[in-house]
Amino acid sequence: MQTVIPAFRITDYEKSKAFYVEGMGFQIDWEHRYEPHFPVFVQISRDEMTIYLTEHTGDCQVGGLIHFFVPDVDSWYEELKSKKDIRITEPPNENLEGLRMMKVVDPDGNQLRICTLV
Repeated sequence: MQTVIPAFRITDYEKSKAFYVEGMGFQIDWEHRYEPHFPVFVQISRDEMTIYLTEHTGDCQVGGLIHFFVPDVDSWYEELKSKKDIRITEPPNENLEGLRMMKVVDPDGNQLRICTLV
């Protein structure tokens, strides 16, 4: 069970939603806005992984980094490599001892490192 929920700062919810939901396969659990045209705060999840996406400028800075540990990074790579809006900056490799890892970057420059322990 995940006990900490990290947050990424986003600047365009529609672009981020397309990236995370249509591209990365996350689902929207809920979203919140104080008023209809105010910044959004949203929770997304996939499998047992959950993150927050926020347009609120005071929550965090753009350009964050998250490590997701999954059973098989290579299957994620196969799933994502054909999607046009997914930018894989590093295919699966074992550059770090004990990890097989790939890097994906979202529209705001936040990095997702998808990892499998080896």
